[in-house]
Amino acid sequence: MSDIRIATAEDQVLLDKEAKYCSYGDTVHYIEPPRIFSRCEGSYVWDTEDQAYLDLQMWYSAVNFGYANPRLNNALKKQIDTLPQIASQYLHKGKIELSEMIAVDAKNKFGLDGRVHFNVGGSQSIEDSLKVVRNATNGKSLMFAFEGGYHGRTLGASSITSSYRYRRRYGHFGERAQFIPFPYHFRGPKGMTKEEYGSHCVQQFARLFETEYNGVWDPKVGSSEYAAFYVEPIQGTGGYVIPPMNFYRELKHVLDQHGILMVSDEIQMGFYRTGKLWSIEHFDVQPDVIVFGKALTNGLNPLGGIWAREELINPTVFPPGSTHSTFASNPLGTAVGLEMFKMTSEVDYGAMVMAKGKYFLEGLQDLQKRFPIIGDVDGLGLALRCEICGPDGFTPDKATLDYMVEEGMKGDMLVDGQKLGLILDVGGYYKNVITLAPSLEISYPEIDLGLKLLEQLLVRATTR
Repeated sequence: MSDIRIATAEDQVLLDKEAKYCSYGDTVHYIEPPRIFSRCEGSYVWDTEDQAYLDLQMWYSAVNFGYANPRLNNALKKQIDTLPQIASQYLHKGKIELSEMIAVDAKNKFGLDGRVHFNVGGSQSIEDSLKVVRNATNGKSLMFAFEGGYHGRTLGASSITSSYRYRRRYGHFGERAQFIPFPYHFRGPKGMTKEEYGSHCVQQFARLFETEYNGVWDPKVGSSEYAAFYVEPIQGTGGYVIPPMNFYRELKHVLDQHGILMVSDEIQMGFYRTGKLWSIEHFDVQPDVIVFGKALTNGLNPLGGIWAREELINPTVFPPGSTHSTFASNPLGTAVGLEMFKMTSEVDYGAMVMAKGKYFLEGLQDLQKRFPIIGDVDGLGLALRCEICGPDGFTPDKATLDYMVEEGMKGDMLVDGQKLGLILDVGGYYKNVITLAPSLEISYPEIDLGLKLLEQLLVRATTR
């Protein structure tokens, strides 16, 4: 095991400049000194000393299709040489065709007509969805969202994100959401199956509508004070928590009974992360709004958006100028998005992701058998979780996971004579969950390599 790593003289000059000139507000340094990276390809990034790191978080699931994906990079390069820029009030082919692709797919899957509205990223698209929802519900500003849910850090998005620390210094934009428990079975009541716990959580939510004195429902006129329920079908920052398969079907039944919209936030879990285009597809429900971003362009050019049912977003109810961004539906982003859809349609991409995810999960389950500090592993497609606990296999152990992350970033682990680092992401309610979001293009040998590197970190953590 190596000593604490010291920044090179060249890196230290840059870090000193960063400390003086860069806002700390948009950056979190999880290790000291921070690494400065110089190149990337596939599942790897390299620092300025040309040390390779296997990345198992892929820019918070923004780079689903691998760093520097040649096909998607070439789509961007081609667009730069034809129509790199155009004001968003003007039309271009890419915007229209990408909208059609998403809307037709939704019609085929959900049986619903709808339209697509673009913006430059996930949080901005959440803001647009709030406008659509408020507008469709006569200005209702109250929302339901989940404990452990994350929807962004802009003022509106932070109001429906469960972490108070994102709102603490800024007050509220409108009203804070009412946060509802998510069916986190590993930390739920004992004695229930996963499906029973899912039903229990829905029943507890449904109690809010039994009487006017629970504060959300007026039975005399049959109206709720709440406009929508914002859901991440699989929680992202909350720790890649995967609910029981019956949960959303039962929840949607309660929402439909009371005229409350379901907004599916697919920013982290969309674009085949879970083996389907949208993670909500696993649960046999029809969302009213879908919000997307990140992996649409593989992180190459910021582009996000929403799909909404026709009744919510047609030009009569949501007319021109309802919301606007200078860079919305930019041609560089739509070109990459179209190529991504073409690339994933040429093979059974979902089946490929599910097979790799099953293989990776089996490897995690093997590690769990051998290391008692792994309290829980789970996964859906290549959205995988590994919860690090104390010796009892249950008490959250953030300190040990922090140690593992730091050790992984030393870049000193040896596998078959190759020196490597490992990039992990930390999530979960107690910040003790490894949230694994590898490239969907990851090879089986790279999965094996990732498991070997994880094993080395677990050995270090349990023998230090």
